[in-house]
Amino acid sequence: MPTLSRLRDAIVPPAAETGAAAQRHLDQLTKPPGSLGRLEELARRLVEVRGGGAPAVERPVIFTFAGDHGVVAEGVSAYPPVVTAQMVENFLRGGAAVNVLARQAGARVVVADLGVATPLPARPGLVSRRVAPGTGNIARGPAMTREQALAAIEAGAALAEAAIEDGADLLGLGEMGIGNTTAASAVTAAITRAPVEAVTGRGTGIDDAAWSRKVDAVRRALEVNRPDPADGVDVLARVGGFEIGGLAGVALAGAARRVPVVLDGFVATAGALIAAAVAPDARHYFFASHRSVEPGHAAALAHLGLEPHLDLGMRLGEGTGAALFIHLARAAALIYTEMATFKSAGVDERGEA
Repeated sequence: MPTLSRLRDAIVPPAAETGAAAQRHLDQLTKPPGSLGRLEELARRLVEVRGGGAPAVERPVIFTFAGDHGVVAEGVSAYPPVVTAQMVENFLRGGAAVNVLARQAGARVVVADLGVATPLPARPGLVSRRVAPGTGNIARGPAMTREQALAAIEAGAALAEAAIEDGADLLGLGEMGIGNTTAASAVTAAITRAPVEAVTGRGTGIDDAAWSRKVDAVRRALEVNRPDPADGVDVLARVGGFEIGGLAGVALAGAARRVPVVLDGFVATAGALIAAAVAPDARHYFFASHRSVEPGHAAALAHLGLEPHLDLGMRLGEGTGAALFIHLARAAALIYTEMATFKSAGVDERGEA
């Protein structure tokens, strides 16, 4: 059976009773009901996703996928495409923000080349799943073929499944690619049907003129390619990116294997939009780590029905928000498993008023 069909068939919503049982346990802990706010919500969802039992966040893995975008030819970025390859080298040396935050969170970072334009020599720590040396210019034609879109999704899914087999209990989505907020804007506009201007931001910090070019590029991409919002693979092929497709694959594999999938910022969430278009029930397994200042992120999260847990004014990507979220997820899991109940602690429960 093809990978995508296998994953889609394996994704079903979590059982409602699992969440209800988790909530009953939380309400028996030595605290007023709901007094830990969204930490309790997070604990309950972790139990739901795993299908019951004690939640744990002990072996998190962040996937930082890299790819280049032909749309940079339209003058939509403040940085040249070569920066994608340079940042991959930085990831491999452990010097990027995601490396620092992942080390602090006890997470492993998987750095993979899904479609970097500049050739990257083989070296320890670099996973090569290169589909092509960058996408086509979406303002003038499709980003990739449908076959390439499927290859990107399957590459990400395979890496995620290997990590799960090795014990990964939380999957974080991260990315790097000059021009990828333009692709993410096109994906978001196509799937959510939000206005182009409302989902297109400043990316790497572009000025007004570059932003106008970016909006025009996204609008032309949608007009030229006419992606089908009901077909996630079609949206990816027409206006997406190889790293976005790879992250969609990670998200689908996590949902199929009942492992929490933590979205980072705007571009990673575009990958989740693709995954949810392919398998709508996958969204039940997604967690929004933070709210990016990129305007399209709010539209993407709303479409997925997710409320972010952090709002720090971040817009870096790489998986940095996912790394920070690990601390919250771990705290929620420990509250659920280590906090005493009223009965076990010999504490009286509240009486009726």
